[in-house]
Amino acid sequence: QVQLVEYGGGLVQAGGSLSLSCAASGRTFSRHTMAWFRQIAGQERESVAAISWGGGRESYGDAGKGRFTISRNNARNTVSLQMNSLKPEDTAVYYCAARAGIGGSQYTHDYDYWGLGTQVTVSS
Repeated sequence: QVQLVEYGGGLVQAGGSLSLSCAASGRTFSRHTMAWFRQIAGQERESVAAISWGGGRESYGDAGKGRFTISRNNARNTVSLQMNSLKPEDTAVYYCAARAGIGGSQYTHDYDYWGLGTQVTVSS
């Protein structure tokens, strides 16, 4: 079992930066691929980024390419998402997710555990 709690959401102006963190509990955190998804109001949840067990392989969905960076610290059981040059269209609830499989996936059904999400609002 892995429990996930997201931190760091809030209100930021367009062009600004925000860093999200996800704290995980569970002995096998280091054996899970971790990911960030987001859900814009009225839309389906979409992939932002994923990172492999050891942190050596990152992958990005269309939502995260170019401006966002995912990282993890297995010693602290955390995964982070650095978001730069934020735009109003990045406003969404951001979710942390974990899967026991090897490698990232852009599909929500591939993930076994989810946090409750944190709201990010980007003002214009």
